[in-house]
Amino acid sequence: MTRIFRHDPVDFRSLPSAIRGLMIANIVGFLAGLVVPDLHNLFGLVPQQTLFQRWIWQPFTYLFLHGNIWHLVFNLFALWMFGMPVEAQWGERDFLKYYFLCGLGAAGAHLALAPHSAIPVIGASGSVYGLLVAFAMLYPDAVVYLYFLIPIKAAHMAILFGAVEFFAGATGSTPGVARFAHLGGMLTGYLYIRWWWVAKIRLKALWRRATSAEPEDEPASRPSPRRAAKPKPSAPNADMAEVDRILDKILSDGLESLTDDERGIMRRYSERHKPS
Repeated sequence: MTRIFRHDPVDFRSLPSAIRGLMIANIVGFLAGLVVPDLHNLFGLVPQQTLFQRWIWQPFTYLFLHGNIWHLVFNLFALWMFGMPVEAQWGERDFLKYYFLCGLGAAGAHLALAPHSAIPVIGASGSVYGLLVAFAMLYPDAVVYLYFLIPIKAAHMAILFGAVEFFAGATGSTPGVARFAHLGGMLTGYLYIRWWWVAKIRLKALWRRATSAEPEDEPASRPSPRRAAKPKPSAPNADMAEVDRILDKILSDGLESLTDDERGIMRRYSERHKPS
């Protein structure tokens, strides 16, 4: 089923704290860059300084600086547009970890391709492109209006943007834009979701099962063996094999492919494993 996402009018006070904090940090960084001319050279990503002078803060701080108001507005808009559903799906902690991981991936790509450059790279675009990938993988059939006019599925838009960034970077048509840094953010996000995120969930589940095994002769919170002999997909305590199958289905076909029973299983699994 095709899903169309709508956002209510922006109410800054009702934004999730993670997105609100990132917006404030980006606005403050932009204003500080206007007041202090050398801020971009000090806190932007300058490969020569990062690699050879060990200014190791730059792969983090460059995310909060922007060259002009339109650069800032575009990134804030994309952060709101794609960040809201991703943060709602993952929660604040995982959302922030993913955001900064994509930013570091973008920085790593630029450092690898231009290690001797003395030109500062600034902006949160690497993280924002990573959010686009996350949104497209979670909701591949969601309809997005490209340039507010052209309806396009989220998965197709992510592929289109990736292709544009690649060809623009390969041809050098926009020398003032770090196209391969954007691609680094997208690739980092894809690899994290496609492989590490699933592996982490499975490892955590295996660890819980190994450390909290219950004796066979004691009553357990799970249904008795007789009642569990023919488990249904909607059973409250579906085993990890069923959860793993659903996770694989999400990654291959998207969240929209889940049935109501499968959604119920994942919701109950998430509630049972929430940190206290």
